[in-house]
Amino acid sequence: MKVVFRLLLLTFCLVYPNSGFAWEPNEVLANAALETRARDISTQLRCLVCQNQSIDDSDAALAKDLRLLVRERLTAGDTDKEVFSFLVARYGEFILLKPPLGLKTAILWGLPGFMLLSGGFVIFRALRKPKASALSNDLTSAEKARLAEIVKGQ
Repeated sequence: MKVVFRLLLLTFCLVYPNSGFAWEPNEVLANAALETRARDISTQLRCLVCQNQSIDDSDAALAKDLRLLVRERLTAGDTDKEVFSFLVARYGEFILLKPPLGLKTAILWGLPGFMLLSGGFVIFRALRKPKASALSNDLTSAEKARLAEIVKGQ
């Protein structure tokens, strides 16, 4: 029974990694409302080291520094928008996991749709392509006889 329990525990640990708990207890703010805002902001910011993780999920030292910076800004009285503006001014739009639609990001947002439409058009054209047998120039004997009648009639 202990072996089964250990196997289940190991499976659980592999399936549900603890990377979601990258933040440390000393980072947590005493004010629950500010902590909730800080966690919400942290999930929307990209770790500049890991790049495909939010700073809330990352164990990198820079992610920890950014989490602390977000909490400092919120404690100082900044709104969520001011925190995002500060970080974008400092690190660029790359820090946002979901960049806003704009002139710089139009290709980023539009390319998947364009590729999907292009692929659909190519598949549609390929399916409508006439069969090779329909392109054959050989006439059957009945067609040759009918053609000869038409030509003689003129």
